[in-house]
Amino acid sequence: MSPKTTARAGKAGSKAQRDAATFLSQQAREHDVKFIRIWFTDILGFLKSFAITIDSLEKALEEGVGVDGSSIESFARAEEHDMVAVCDPKTFQVLPWRPRENAVARMFADIHHMDGRPFDGDPRHCLKRQLKRAAQLGYTFYVGPEIEFFYFKSAERPEPTDQGGYFDLAPLDTGSDMRRQTVLTLEELGIPVHSSHHEVAPGQHEIDLKHMDALTMADSVMTYRLTAKEIAQQHGVHATFMPKPIEGQDGSGMHVHQSLFHASSKGGGERNAFYDPRDKHQMSPIAKHYVAGLLRHAREMAIVTNQWVNSYKRLVTGYEAPTHILWGQKNRSALVRIPMNKAGRAENARAEFRSPDPACNPYLAFSVMLAAGLQGIQKKYPLPKSTEGDVVSWSREEKAMAGVEELPTSLGEAIEVAKKSKFLRDTLGPQIFHSLIENKEIEWEKYRHHISQLELKTGLSNL
Repeated sequence: MSPKTTARAGKAGSKAQRDAATFLSQQAREHDVKFIRIWFTDILGFLKSFAITIDSLEKALEEGVGVDGSSIESFARAEEHDMVAVCDPKTFQVLPWRPRENAVARMFADIHHMDGRPFDGDPRHCLKRQLKRAAQLGYTFYVGPEIEFFYFKSAERPEPTDQGGYFDLAPLDTGSDMRRQTVLTLEELGIPVHSSHHEVAPGQHEIDLKHMDALTMADSVMTYRLTAKEIAQQHGVHATFMPKPIEGQDGSGMHVHQSLFHASSKGGGERNAFYDPRDKHQMSPIAKHYVAGLLRHAREMAIVTNQWVNSYKRLVTGYEAPTHILWGQKNRSALVRIPMNKAGRAENARAEFRSPDPACNPYLAFSVMLAAGLQGIQKKYPLPKSTEGDVVSWSREEKAMAGVEELPTSLGEAIEVAKKSKFLRDTLGPQIFHSLIENKEIEWEKYRHHISQLELKTGLSNL
């Protein structure tokens, strides 16, 4: 790092940095920490990491640590360019699965230019921009994801570790011990868990995190995915967040419960901006505009919330994943569901966005959902009528008359929709927008050139 950058970084908040370094050094000594992993994510949501020793901690907090910025661009890497990883001391946690002697901790980092400016290609910074926009409107954005995944006997083929079903208990649910250990490990990492259970498909499980602010939750989702894999590996099995690993079974989703809170005019604290006890669905006008924003921009967001070729194998009829853009309260096939709420429980009012899968980049996914909702609020999008029936059996004409659209049915379609979206470009910023599309086009072209076993089975001997 140049002397100019060092001086600028030190000037930015040297006392706070020294205080953080002193506190973290004390924490490190108490836990015998010798190594600290600095974590950040690339555009596709893959966790990136490098390690420093405890002796480098103070300098890292004061100056940042040099990193190659092209590592964020994933498969579509351009020329290498020097960046700085600026550690977030609030995210310091000792990793429980590492040895207790000469222990290992982690911190998330934001990626900056050498002159101190945030890097627009950093997904964490993208989310921070949208959270700042919400704060300027007086809102805090809270999310609570339901994250599903599979336990398989190995990473080579999708053979489930059990034949359990929805909410099954032992002896069919052999993953209960791994879930238990994962929950305890997450809580040891400061990530509160709401509940856990076996899901519908064999080998499929779900752990739901308690709602928290979106930036902390995005960090927590990244930690959750690694933790589940680490615990599974200790048991000799493989955990995967692939959206649809088994043909003919339900895929894994990440339903995101979300709400906006703002400062209360009575007695301080925060008040849920989504709650209105006088409304039929207990939805305030703000909530209705927000949900309308989610619905209107759902097709444009699909490249973020469902970014893989495999994501669209989950978004098909006949399973529990949504395929049509509509909302309801009791309709489990709806894209947006408004969960039933006990009277007077204002804090529980929320919207559940049901299309995302757990293999998305949580920073970008939370960014586009929040941006869509805020767009709905600011432009006062009208909320269409709720739909409680099953629209799958409707004719194309009936859907058109009701104004019901479908989500993209393939990554290729999602790419084409995204390319035309000013909303998505403005939300992600040009750097992430172009890099994401370039990455997805690489994946789509590879898929289009691939000859599947189904094609060989149906065509090799008959055509």
